[in-house]
Order: sequence, then structure tokens, then C-alpha cells
Amino acid sequence: MTAALLLALAAPVAAPSMAAKAHAQGQPQVQTGPGRAATGSFADLAEKLLPAVVNISTSQAAPQRQPGQRPEIPQFPPGSPFEDFFRDFFDRQQQQDQPQRKATSLGSGFVIDATNGYVVTNNHVVQDADEITVILQDDTNIKAELVGRDGKTDLALLKIKTSHPLTAVPFGDSDAMRVGDWVLAIGNPFGLGGSVTAGIISARQRNIDAGPYDDFLQTDASINRGNSGGPMFNLNGEVIGINTAIFSPSGGSVGIGFAIPSNLAKQVVAQLKEYGKTRRGWLGVRIQAVTPEIAESLGLPAHKGALVASVTPDGPAAKSGIQAGDVVIKFDGKEINEMRRLPRVVAETAIEKAVPVEVWRKGKTQTIQVKVGELEAAEEQGLLAAGPEDKQAPKDKAPAQKPTESLGMKLTAITPELRQQYDIKPELKGVVITEVSSSSTAAEKGLKAGDVVLEVGQEEVRKPEDVTAKVQKAKEQSKKSILLLVDRKGDLRFVALPLS
Repeated sequence: MTAALLLALAAPVAAPSMAAKAHAQGQPQVQTGPGRAATGSFADLAEKLLPAVVNISTSQAAPQRQPGQRPEIPQFPPGSPFEDFFRDFFDRQQQQDQPQRKATSLGSGFVIDATNGYVVTNNHVVQDADEITVILQDDTNIKAELVGRDGKTDLALLKIKTSHPLTAVPFGDSDAMRVGDWVLAIGNPFGLGGSVTAGIISARQRNIDAGPYDDFLQTDASINRGNSGGPMFNLNGEVIGINTAIFSPSGGSVGIGFAIPSNLAKQVVAQLKEYGKTRRGWLGVRIQAVTPEIAESLGLPAHKGALVASVTPDGPAAKSGIQAGDVVIKFDGKEINEMRRLPRVVAETAIEKAVPVEVWRKGKTQTIQVKVGELEAAEEQGLLAAGPEDKQAPKDKAPAQKPTESLGMKLTAITPELRQQYDIKPELKGVVITEVSSSSTAAEKGLKAGDVVLEVGQEEVRKPEDVTAKVQKAKEQSKKSILLLVDRKGDLRFVALPLS
């Protein structure tokens, strides 16, 4: 089995002291910093932070048989004495009141508000739990209330009521962390209780496909089972990350752990505290990455930004005039250097706020004012970004045209027969791909029979000859690639094909 990304497995396990390694190898010790004693020990800092880190124990009721439901009796030959024996046995079992079994799990968390008893952990630690118990460092058990949780960022907020004195830790600035900075991770690995490990920030802004707002800090501090929801500290004793996942071939730590950055967590936690749920900004677009080929075909000076593949009808973007084919390069003054940054920036924007959006359209930039909507409200209404629709589109009456080969594909005008064969929506206009050469760039880009080409070079096409003409025009203009807008069963995306 290859190395796998494992959620719900985050926790630190003791690692050899970096200073001890350096000393043993005759190397100079690392430079000391805040919270690190001259001897190279983290002991003072760990002693201060440990009381704020808690264990999270959850229980979930196991499925129970309905009253009167009898387990299946083994089949025996008719008249067998075993038939009566098993029937009597199961009847007696039904009459006994058996306690319901519960499944339990362990994770970690930390106190952020000692006065009001707020505790932060991972969503997957408490998801589907019937009971949640917070266990303090001195083994005090306190029942917890779930204030709110967010599956998109894997965060949850709990609240405990107790006269027991609590210790809280503050959030720090995760954006200030640099690759190579020291960090401490504290959690509950393998259910052993509070454990401390040290490491460094190995990388920032990692995307591990855990959710739409991935922006993880990567660390080599040992992370193992049970540490999910535990804090990662800088040397000032501030929480700069929440340990969430590891990359491992065996389920144990191999020095690749991931933590949710505190600057993302702070906003989610604040919303959970105020509303009991998240309230994110919403733009109403489907986007894709800008590759060098796409940038060249659009005349964009650099391959940056987020390419709008489709716009949700009546969404904020549609109402403001943003169009498919626009490249968002700035949102509310913030640079969008890569596609993944746009969803995070939009989500962090206040709902109903009017913001300037700078887009690249047809060879130049322009600024559009957009009033940000609410993502959760859009989800409740079932709004999804969709491709362009034309409800007044007439039915196809033209006869089928001869397939035309271009860019390694056979293209044909859409006919009623092809609509039925490839399940193409009645309102969709364009040119259907009926065959793709296996050795072509189109095949490498994932195009296949049944895909519908809606635009070529950001201009609509209706017949294969339109495609051929636009390809020829692009070649005459010495363009290296050409941009296609392709629909695959309602899923829109842009594909840049080389013209060589």
C-alpha cells in the first residue's frame, strides 16, 4: 500500500532532542529564542502550555435492534430438535434488558477562553458523537456542549461549564511563521495523555485535498493517532496551528504532519461562537487554474489568477457582470496569485460587502464592483455554478454535417441523434467531439467523445468550420495555443490546446 493521507490521526510522539543530536555529532547547538532556554530545553514552555491542552473523549451509541426484532435463526432440517432449542434461546435473549453498547474515540483540543470554557478541536473528533467529554491535564472529566462545527475546515467549538480553574492559550499569527521556525505540538497520541514534541515548519500553504480551503502548515514534529485537534505552538506560546492530518504509509508518524493555520481557524471559531455555524462570503463562480498555455492564449502576462469557468445564474458574480472566461487577479485589493487563494479570500469577506474585483478580460484589466453573498444560504437554496443557458434555444432542424478533424479531434455539429447519444442538454449550443486521437494533445488534456465545445478563443462556435477558422486565425496571429470552453454533462472547464 502506498503512503496515504490520514485524517483523524494527528498527534505528536516523542522525538530525539535537536540539541542532543547536535551535541552528539559535535555540531553547534541551534540558536536560542523566546521560550527556549540557553540549555536548548523546551521544558519551561511546555510546563506553561500543557494545562491548556485537553483530551477529547467521545461516545456514539451502537445500532440497536428494534423491539420484537429477532435475530435470524440458523436453518435446520424440519423437525430437528436444534430448531426448538435455538428458538427458545433467542426468545430468552429478547426478554433480557441488555445495555446499549457505545463506540468511543479519543482526540485532543485546547482551551481558548478560560472564563467561558470554550475549547477548540477538530470536527472529525466530535462528528456524530452522542456524548463529548473534555479531560483536563489532572484527569478531571467534564461533559462538553457542542457549540458548532465546520466540515469544510475540520474545526469544532465546544463549551464546558466547571468551577475548576482553566488555563487558556491565545491564537498567534500563522502568516508570520516561516519555513524553518521551531514549533511545539501537544496532544494525546494513542490515548496516552498529554505529550509534547518539537519540530520545525517544513512548508506553508499545503493543499492536501482535504477541503475547499486547504492552506495547511506542514511540520516534521511527530504527529500520531489521537493528536487530532491538538495545538501547534510557536516559541511565544501562541497557537499557530491545529494538528489535523498526517501523510504516512503505516498510520504512524514519518515526519509529514499538517496543521490548520491559526489565521484561518480564528475566523471560523469566531463565527461558530457567534452564530453556531459558519457564514462565509460567496461569489457564485466555478473556477480553474490558469496554466501557462491558458495564460498565453488569453494574452495574460503571467499564469496567475483564477479563471472563471462558469457563473451561477442570479449569483453575486452574475449580477455584477463577471463572465465565464474572466481571470480574477485581485479581489478586494488582495492579489490572487493562484486559483486556490480566491475561495479563501472570498470566504473571509463580510457578507453584503461591496468589493472591487479586478479581472482580465479580452486582453486588458477592468474592475467590477461585486456585492458578496452568503455561501451557506446559497447551499440551502441548492444554487450551483452552471454553464450558460439559453431557454429560448430553438430545436435542431439542420441535417448532420460531415465530421471535421481539428487539433486531433473529430468535431460535428450537434444533431438530435447526437444529443440523445451523448445526453446533451436541449439548450446547449456548440460542436460535439465524436472522436479523439489517442496520440493527440487533446487526449492528454482529457477531452473525449461526447464533450461539447462551446467557445474557441473566447468566441462562440456553432459548427466545425467555426473551429477550423478560429484555429487558422490563431495560427496566423502566431499564437502558441488556443483556448476552448468545453461542457461535459453540465461541467464547464477551459482547455488550452497547443497549436504546434
